[in-house]
Amino acid sequence: MRKNNLTKLTVSALCLSLCLVLPFLTGQIPQIGNMLLPMHFPVFICALLCGAGYGAIVGFVAPILRYIMFNMPQPPVGIPMAFELMTYGLVAGFVYKKLGHKKYSEYKALLVSMLAGRIVWGGVSSIVALAGAKAFSVELFIAGGFVKAVPGIILQLLIIPPIVKRLNKTINR
Repeated sequence: MRKNNLTKLTVSALCLSLCLVLPFLTGQIPQIGNMLLPMHFPVFICALLCGAGYGAIVGFVAPILRYIMFNMPQPPVGIPMAFELMTYGLVAGFVYKKLGHKKYSEYKALLVSMLAGRIVWGGVSSIVALAGAKAFSVELFIAGGFVKAVPGIILQLLIIPPIVKRLNKTINR
């Protein structure tokens, strides 16, 4: 499973590019984007393929770069999202490495990082709300972080592990 830095950098750049492009598939209908979470997929894939550091950087940079380039996600949404995606990348990559890439380790890494990322998102959203940027409550945390995200979570758990397994085989030839 040893990949050189050039390979990791290339995969990370591809994942960052996907973070910028995938939201266009759901951008016309924000409710669909909020359910399917298109920017999350490449961050998780990057973390599982390249490690925690690369995943964290791609996760943090993606919403900021997307805002600079396309004016989306709008503040104050993009700030908590940057920290959420960074946490996904950091935790998914770390847990996956610690589990030793054993059976179901992709699923375990995804689940742990999804929970950690949503907690960070809720915390940063609360801080942003205290600054007066927007309202935030426990109800909004549960609805936005879990209830509305169920379709995206299920899709991530169905799609990401097979993609990572296949790409790991391809990259390690």
